Amino acid sequence: MMTRSILLLLALLTVMPSLSTAGTLLIVGDSLSAAYGIPVNQGWVARLQNRLTEENYPYHIVNASISGDTTASARARLEQTITRHQPDIVVLELGGNDGLRGLSLSAMKENLAAMITTARQYDAAVLLIGVELPPNYGPLYTEKFRAVFRDLASEHQVPLLPSLVDGVGTNSELMQADGIHPNEDAQPLIAARVREHLLPLLEQDTEAAD
Repeated sequence: MMTRSILLLLALLTVMPSLSTAGTLLIVGDSLSAAYGIPVNQGWVARLQNRLTEENYPYHIVNASISGDTTASARARLEQTITRHQPDIVVLELGGNDGLRGLSLSAMKENLAAMITTARQYDAAVLLIGVELPPNYGPLYTEKFRAVFRDLASEHQVPLLPSLVDGVGTNSELMQADGIHPNEDAQPLIAARVREHLLPLLEQDTEAAD
């Protein structure tokens, strides 16, 4: 009996360090990250989790994305979400609903800037993801919209993935019928693109933990 108890204790001690070093990656986004119109386990966030697990990156992804979210509503709940999950890395994929509704771009920028600041106050690294608007919004507005993300990345010195749907949004075979949301076939491509931009943060955070 004593031998079994000792073996069990040794097994627990072996597992505990790996659990304690596991990091948390928080995704804060809208329907593009909430797997709108497709099974959640087929969305890019779930696929990214599978990929990181396969590659032995010790991160658990919390997907706090909500379809229809604007930067204002996400900003209002961010601190509570960060306090609850204590993420090491925060991915911000927001702004699409602001643009589609014609909301103030200056307010959108202010909200995203505040979210970057909040994440950093809790010692979390940030990856900012840009969003593309449909071409019918006109070249002037869409360029001003893109510039918000570029300016934020430059001003706050955070890495930027310029567009979540680059190479996807213009391919009808990769889009749902609404022309806004990527379909299941697009999700592995999106996951791969996000992973590529996340790797420097993941490796930097792992080195810091060591």
